[in-house]
Amino acid sequence: MRLLLVDDHAIVRAGLRMLLESQPDMEIVGECENGQDAIHRALEWKPDVILMDIALPDIPGYQATRAIKQQMPNVTILALTMHESDEYFFEMLNAGASGYVPKRAAPTELVNAIRVVYGGGVYLYPSLAKTLVKDYLTRAEQGDDQTAFDGLTEREREVLAWIADGLSNQEVADKLIISVKTVERHRANILAKLGLHSRTELVKYAIRKGLIQVES
Repeated sequence: MRLLLVDDHAIVRAGLRMLLESQPDMEIVGECENGQDAIHRALEWKPDVILMDIALPDIPGYQATRAIKQQMPNVTILALTMHESDEYFFEMLNAGASGYVPKRAAPTELVNAIRVVYGGGVYLYPSLAKTLVKDYLTRAEQGDDQTAFDGLTEREREVLAWIADGLSNQEVADKLIISVKTVERHRANILAKLGLHSRTELVKYAIRKGLIQVES
């Protein structure tokens, strides 16, 4: 997979490059030290995964993330930052990031997170996943979306749970012994019925409904 590193500290980028280039399935295609450069370089280098810091010298990482996702919706962005506040966490997710890893995480955890998001999954560091659960439980208490959920068929609920748990369409098809096209059709129906637009939103919804559990 082709990776782009976005961090304003050269020593951090050097450490990341050393770690990730030792992986047989990863290649660093470039580095950026600010958000505007990241937006331009992403279009030029077309990476598969972007590791995005939040505290950049020109614009916040979530603004760069939003701009990149608007122009390249298929690129995957993983937040890698020293900030663990709720505010930054939700800003990055709402901007389109597929995961959030603090810089204090173990190197093996970062490598795993990159592979998870590259495969179409969502990776949330455990302490931050708790924040997501609390937020969505609160929202569930404030507003009733039970009618939309009741509109899903039993099979659609199964597909929703497996996709939200990180399985690819092929893996869901294998689990349920159905075709990939059938899974894709179920997924499209689920998103339409629930008014969702991405896997990230789908994961949040599944957590809120208790369809998947987040390990503490």
